[in-house]
This record gives sequence, structure tokens and C-alpha cells, in this order.
Amino acid sequence: MADVEGKNLASLLLHCVQLTDGVSQIHYVKQIIPLLEKANQIGMCDPTIQSCLDILGGIYLSLSLKNPLKKVLASSLNGLPEFFLTEAIQSFTSRLQEELNTTDLHSYRKVIDNISSCLENFNVGKASVNNLLTNVLQFLQRSLIEISEENRQFAGNHIIQTQLMNNLLVGIRLSVMLVQKIQGFQRIHLKTSSSATWQNMCGLLSIFTKFLSDDDLLQTIQSTCGLAVILFIKTMLDPSEKIPGLISSLLLRSVDCTSIPEWFLNCCRSLCCADISQSALLFLCQGTLSMLDWQDGRMGPSGETLLLDTVHILFTLSSQIKESTLEMFLSRILASWTNSAIQVLESGSARLKDSLKGNSTIVRRLLEYVYTHWEHPLDALRHQTKIIFRNLLQLHQLTVEESDSEASDLASDPFIIELIESLLQLEWHIRGKYTCLGCLVDHIGIEPILAIAKTIPSQILEVMGDQSLVPYASDLLETMFKNHKSHLKSRAVDNTWIDKWHETWVSPLLFILCEGNLDQKSYVIDYYLPKLLNCSPESLSYMVKILQTSADAKTGSCSRGALGALMACLRTARAHGHLQSATDTWRDLVSSARIKQGLIHQHCQVRIDTLGLLCESNRSTEIISPEEMQWIQFFITYNLNSQSPGVRQQICSLLKKLFCRLQESSQVLYKLEQSKSKLEPESELTQQHPSASLQQYQDFMSSVCNTLFEALFPGSSYSTRFSALTILGSIAEVFPVPDDGVQTVYQLSHDIDVGRFQTLMECFTSTFEEVKILAFNLLMKLPKTLVQFQDSEKLQDLFQAALELSTSTKPYDCVTASHLLNFLIWQNVLPSSLSACLKTQQVACGDGDKPALVVERNTLMVIKCLLDNLEDEICQAENSLLQAAASFPMYGRVHCVIGALQKLSLNDLQLVSEWRPVVEKLLSMSYRLSAVVSPVIQSSSPEGLIPMDTDSESASRLQMILNEIQPRDTNDYFNQAKILKEHDAFDLEDLSASLSNTGTSAEIKGKEGKTCDVTAQMVLVCCWRSMKEVSLLVGALCQLLPTQSAPEAPNGLLTVEQVKEIGDYFKQHLLQSRHRGAFELAYTGFVKLTEILNR
Repeated sequence: MADVEGKNLASLLLHCVQLTDGVSQIHYVKQIIPLLEKANQIGMCDPTIQSCLDILGGIYLSLSLKNPLKKVLASSLNGLPEFFLTEAIQSFTSRLQEELNTTDLHSYRKVIDNISSCLENFNVGKASVNNLLTNVLQFLQRSLIEISEENRQFAGNHIIQTQLMNNLLVGIRLSVMLVQKIQGFQRIHLKTSSSATWQNMCGLLSIFTKFLSDDDLLQTIQSTCGLAVILFIKTMLDPSEKIPGLISSLLLRSVDCTSIPEWFLNCCRSLCCADISQSALLFLCQGTLSMLDWQDGRMGPSGETLLLDTVHILFTLSSQIKESTLEMFLSRILASWTNSAIQVLESGSARLKDSLKGNSTIVRRLLEYVYTHWEHPLDALRHQTKIIFRNLLQLHQLTVEESDSEASDLASDPFIIELIESLLQLEWHIRGKYTCLGCLVDHIGIEPILAIAKTIPSQILEVMGDQSLVPYASDLLETMFKNHKSHLKSRAVDNTWIDKWHETWVSPLLFILCEGNLDQKSYVIDYYLPKLLNCSPESLSYMVKILQTSADAKTGSCSRGALGALMACLRTARAHGHLQSATDTWRDLVSSARIKQGLIHQHCQVRIDTLGLLCESNRSTEIISPEEMQWIQFFITYNLNSQSPGVRQQICSLLKKLFCRLQESSQVLYKLEQSKSKLEPESELTQQHPSASLQQYQDFMSSVCNTLFEALFPGSSYSTRFSALTILGSIAEVFPVPDDGVQTVYQLSHDIDVGRFQTLMECFTSTFEEVKILAFNLLMKLPKTLVQFQDSEKLQDLFQAALELSTSTKPYDCVTASHLLNFLIWQNVLPSSLSACLKTQQVACGDGDKPALVVERNTLMVIKCLLDNLEDEICQAENSLLQAAASFPMYGRVHCVIGALQKLSLNDLQLVSEWRPVVEKLLSMSYRLSAVVSPVIQSSSPEGLIPMDTDSESASRLQMILNEIQPRDTNDYFNQAKILKEHDAFDLEDLSASLSNTGTSAEIKGKEGKTCDVTAQMVLVCCWRSMKEVSLLVGALCQLLPTQSAPEAPNGLLTVEQVKEIGDYFKQHLLQSRHRGAFELAYTGFVKLTEILNR
């Protein structure tokens, strides 16, 4: 049917179904209606158009419920020209009839979804469902029966049952939707009981009744069935005036079987003539409140009786139900009941007013429910108690006779007064108290509460030291002071009302900030103060005035006091946009001397708040004023050596925020400078030319860097170095090396000369690893052109120093060596003589190679060098472990290898062929080193290898332990226990004088040829650290290296056989190790091995 040009409807559909892209299909479908609008009425008889409409219906029904194309098709078919509408409905009805005839249980869900989608904003689909109403009802009845039977057969298979029950739930919801949306059901009572539609309705009602009482089904299914039962009764019962009475007797279990319709008795016999479960009764109450029309008094007097009967049933169920999910349903149904009662009262029901007054039994029981459930563990249930309480207040208001002064009458109402007093008498640790007081404030205002409890703001602020109560207390205070402000402002003729408001809400706040405990101050500043300032920004001046007066009266105090409160208020105000630095507003509030006093205050939090005042802003592009820069410089001078880690972290974080703002605002200044436009004096940005501000920025950053580098003098404390290096790292990160065409106000590299570079290098000598890491990271952020080594001699000296440190007997030296080697690797400044030290040929790389390849080459060269040295040292250790422990502990070499590998991305290696022999050698060296030190680690008492006892009896007791250890040692140390003289160190030259039966001993010479004193701890540290590094290295290889699952895999470095060998090594080591530290580290490596199995 498609034409040659591909422009008719058939061509359009053909192209659409041949596409696989949903977006393109939607584009084609949207072109359908314009084509049909061009056709005239003669086209109704055109078989092409009829076939295409039929195909469109088939496409719609074949799509899943959430497919976007389904909605687009529905929208397009809704826009069909009227003369095509009848044909489209006939085609769609025919297609839908085919769907309804299916007998495949697995297809039922798809059919249900299609019917449901036809009822949702789809006129053609809705008309087709109306035409097939009897068939649809029959299908629903058949599908629900078969699905429930299938669910019963799969009892115990929870996965399949969950899917089947979800299908049941969707089917029941569709039944409810049909009755609500299809017009035919409004006249169903006029049809005879023998009609197919009526019979299907009765069948469905019977199914819903059965499901309602089946506790094996999901409670959501039972709940929906409760809705469906009431809806079907409402739809089928005639006349409608009998509906409230019938449902009331059903809920009260007092149905007179002789006076009810026969169809009702047949369908709902289990509900009429037998005891029903609590859950079924609860869900029937839910259906009563949800499915009946309570608005405008349409239910009449009998409806009011039903409403009262329902709440009494709910009260009875509340005392019986203990299951949490049913409690949740009950709370929602009670809240729904209060909404229905409000609707009935608004219609002017006089009878119901007497039953729902504040002192009535129903209201008292509802309040009792609120009080007993407002501390419930479920958040959703606590929220329902809030809704119930709020609706109770509205119910009481509706029962009060209307008058001209209704609000004042309500505020003085005895019930309301009693309610306020009872709530205020409760303890403040009850969370529900805050919620109910908040509802009262919204309903009657704050004045009646303040009249009874004038100090309530102070009472609430006192409990804000408890973190669990802080959100509730702050929300209640916000509700109160907002309401109070509106009330005072509406009745005032001048601005004197603000004084009363300040006295009520601000003064208690300032007292807590000055005199409260630490937790109270913190929570009040974080939760309450921002809300107060957002409500009344003009109150900041009042706060500052009071606090400055108090600070002047208490100068010299080491506590936070009024000055701390002042800085906290100013900091919070500025962070929330109530204070701008570029204007003179906030500088008029507080003097420069006061700022400096806060910056060097004895209490650390005062210093942090003052710094936060200068650094934080709600605008990232806010210009930094010259005064702020001076104060920041003043702060850095005196606060780098803080001993508290938390304070150091906050200082560094706040300064980084300042640097980010400086960088962002500098970009604004550059744009202003380029446009050559000067700002007006009153502008909030700056009062001077942009170039002058930029120069001030540069001078400020240079001054800050000068101070930071001066703090890195030799012998400076750890805290000073940590702070200085962290801040320098932030500067390097915020002001990176600019790309071409990008302007930056500052570059750290411009302020680093040879001396400062050497200062950073000397940080590697610190005994604190964090200082080394910070120095290394900072050096890596600097441009490579800054490396101040011009000749090969300096490079060789630095590299040689790193190699010597890697064999130091001091464990922290190997960390220094690792960072030095990584620095040389990544800066590409390895000495040219390194290749001559290697037995393998240097990998050839040109000057134009990519940086990644250069780093890989350098890493490979360094690891080869370390391996060669390690191999020689292992050979010597196999002959004398004492010599190794005293002169060249091997764990440092392994640590450096691990450090080099961790810095490199091993999944993107280019020199794979060069790496494979290196990996093999790494594993073989690891196994050899482990074999050398394992006798000590696996000893019964590794700490006793060098007995420090002075009697021969102790030595003989250790002889058995020594016999366990038989490494290949040329001296006789491990062959016989020895008694030492009582001195701090062990000298082998004294062995011959200590025991007459001891043979000659070789002296242990150090690196400089001197005799070394060897203790048991030295041997043990050498052995367990070596074992630790070996375990970490092997684990790192498993974690980082790509595996070679097949021999021909091009990028794999770790073969399957090597993985098996590693597994055998860990298994043997974990089973035999007796040193806890070595065992735990071997376990860490073993875990990394297991991770490779998942790959």
C-alpha cells in the first residue's frame, strides 16, 4: 500500500515499524494526524486508511505500559478527525477483543495493563472498553481466579508469589478504575439480575470479599479489596439511601440477613454471617471513608451515624491491633476519618457538632490516640498523628458558634486553654509535644501560649543540647517567632513592636550563645540562628550591639563568651547573605580591633568563627576587600601551629574557600578590566579600578606564600608544617598552571625559587609520613620546569640518597626513599647514569614521547635497579640474617617498589614485553625474601631470638626455640643460646668472654665498617617488616596488574600459574605464621588475591 514517494500513511507506518530507535518512531507517529486531516470523508472507505488504523491499534496494544511511544500514539489518536473516529473505535475494539480472548496466564498482566492504559486520557481506548464492558468484566473475573489459584500452588516460592500478587493487585485496581470511569456503571441497578454485566459484577464482588479475608495475601491487596467491596456495594445497591445503613450494619456485624438484597447475601456472606478478621474490618472502614461521598452532607443523617459508628470501630481496633503495618494503616484511616468529619461539619450538620466538640468523647479518644502514638518508631505514623491533631483543632473550630471575633474566642476557648496547659506540663524530651505546639501556633497564634508560658523560648533553647531534639525544637521556634512577628507587625502603628520581639526571641538566643554549653551553642548556631536571621535580617544590628557591650565588660576571658557569640552571629549572617563585605555595612557593625581580637582569641572556636566570617560568603564571586586580606594575613601569622587536628582541618578548609572566591572574583575583575568600564562608587563589587584590585590580589597571595614558606624552617613543628603544606597545596590546586588564553591572577610557581624548592625537598626528611605526602603532592602540582637540578651530579646524589635511605634501619627512612624515587620518576629527572647500573638494556624512548610513556619507562628503570640491589642483599641475608638486620634491612627496597607501582596505571601499559620479566622477578624475589625471614616469623617466640638474660638457666630454656630456627647462617649464633652482659646493646665481640663454650663469632660490620650492636628487636623488626612488605607487594600485584587469562592475551602481565603460586604462598604463610602483625598483613594481601578471582 505504500506509495513510491513514501509520503502516504502506509509508507509512514512501514518506515516506523522498520526502525529500532524509539525517538525516531515517535517522530514518525506524530506525522500521522496531519496526513489524516488532509484526507476527506471519501477516505473512510479507503481500505488503506482502514488497514493503517487497524495496524496503529495493534501497535498500541503491543507496547509495554511505560513505553513513551504508547503515550504518543494515544495522544495522536485522540486528535483523529471526527469522520475517522468511528472507524478507529471499531478497529481498536476488534483488536482489544482479541486481547481479551487470551487464555495464557502469563499474558494476563499485559492485557490488564492495556485496559488500564485505555482508561487514562485515551478517548478511543475508553470507548472501546465501554463497548466491551461485559467482556472486560468477564476477563477480570477469570484472570483474578486463575492468578489466585496459581499463587496458592506456588506457596513458599516467595519470588513467584510476589509477582503473582502484584498481578492480582493491578487487576483489582483496574476493577475499581472501571467502575469509577465507565459511565455504564451509573445505571447498573436498572439492569436485570440476569444480565451478563450484573453477573460479572457479582462474581467480582465475591472474589473481593474472599480476598479481603485471606491473610495469606499482601495487605495492600486486602486494603484495595476493602475499597472495591464498598465501591461495588455503592454502585449496585438501589436505592442509594440504603447504602449508609447497610454498610453500618456490616461494620457493626449486625446485618439482618432477612432484610438485605439476595445478591448482597450471596456475594458477601462471609462478611455478614461470620466473624471477620481485624484487618478485614479495618480495610472496610478505609473503603467506607474513601469511596463514599462525604462532601456537602450528601450522605444525610444516616451517613452521619455511619461516620460515628466508623470511628468507634476504629477506636476498638486501635486497642487490639499490635502489628506495625496494620497500625500504620489504622493511623492513616483515622486521619482520613477526621478529613471526612471536617467535610460533613462544613455542610452545617448540627447533630455532628455536639458529638465532635472539644470536650466530647470522640475528641478525647482521638487526643489519647495522638498522645500514645506521637513517639512511635515509624516516622510515617508520627506524621499521621500530626495530621489528626491539626484536624482536631479544625473540628473544634467548626463546632464553635461563629461570631465577629471568632479568633479571639477560639484563643480563649476552655478546651484550647486546657490543651495548651496540658502540653506545656509535659517534659520537653517528648518529640510529639513540639509538633502539637506547632499546630496550635498555626491555628490560634502564639499570643495565648506566651500568655501562659512567657519563658517558653528559653525553655525550648535549653533542650537544644540534645541532638535528637534539635530539629523539632528549631522548627517549633521558627513557627513561633514567625507567627509572633506577623501578629505584632499587623497591630503596630510604628516600629516599636520590634523591641518586644527582640526581647522575646533574640535575648534568650544571645544568653545561650554566651553562657550555654558547647553542644547548645553549636546546635543553636547551626539550626536556630540562620532561621532567625532569615526571618528578621535587621535584628543583626541589635545582636551586635548587645554582644559588643557584653564583650567590652568581659575582656580577657578565655571562654568563648560574648566575643565568640558575636563572631558566630556575624559568620552565620554573612554565610546566608545578610552581610556583604564590599560595602561599609558590616565594617560599621564591628571594628578592626574586634576582628583581630577574635583572630587570636584563646578559644579555638572563636578563631575559627572569625576566620569563617572573613572566608565564607553566599556568593562565590564576591570581591575580597583590602581589610579582609590584611586580617587573613594576620591570622595566618599566628595560627599555623594549632595542636588540634580538627582545628587545623577547619583552618585549611576555610582558607581554601577564600582562595576559590579570590579566583572566581578575579575572573569577574578581568572581564571588567577588558570592558574598560569603571564601577560606580556604590557598587557592591569594588570602589577602585579592577586592575588595582587584581594587583592587590597578587600581592596578597605572594605575602601569604612568603609566610607559609617561612614556617617551613628546619625544626618547625609537625602542626606548623602540616598547616603550611596543606594551605600551599590548596593554592596550587585553586590556581593551576593556566591554559593558553586563560588569565589567572596568581601562580604559585612564580614565587618558588631554588631555596624554596630545597625547603620542600627537605620536608621529606620529616619523621611524619603525612608531611612527606603533603610535600610530595605539592611538588607534583608544580610545573616540571621548576626542578632546580641542572647537572647530572646533583641528580646522581639525590638518586643515591634515595637508594641508601631505602636500606636504612629506621623504618620511616624507606618512606622518604619511596617519595624521592617517585618524585624523580614523575619529574623525569632520573640520572643518565642509571641505565649503566642496570644489567638489562635501557628502554629506548625519544624526547617527543608522551608523558605517560616517559613515566612508565622511568618506573620500569627504577624497579629494575631496586630489584638488582634487592637480589644482592637477599643473597647476603641467606648467609647472615644478623648482617642484613644490622646493615641492609630489605623491607625498604620492597616498600619503594610498591610505592612506584601504586603511582602507575598498570592497566594501560605500553611496554608490556618489558614488564613481564620484571613481574616474574618480583615474584621470585618475594618468595626468596619470605624464605629468609620466615623462620623468625614462624618461631614459637620470635621476640626471644636474642636472649637478653644473664643466667645460663634461661639460655638453656630457649635452646629448644633456637633449634626451630635453622637459616643458612655462617656464624654460630642460631646454633646455641648465648648469655649476654648486662648492658643496653649487644656486641658480638663480647660473645667469647660471655661463654667459654661458645665458638668464634664474626663481627657484624655496618655500612661504614663499624661494629654494630644487634638486639632481638632489630632482627624481629627486619623480619616482620620484610614479611609485611612482601605480603603487600604480592597483594598489590594481584590487585593492580591485568591478568593474562590466555597465553596470547596481549596486555596481561599476571598468568594463571602465577596466581596459583601466590595462593599457595599465602596459604602456607597464613597457616604457619605466629607473629600477629605479619599474619594480619598477610591476611590483607590474601584478600586482594581473592578479589582477582572475580575478574
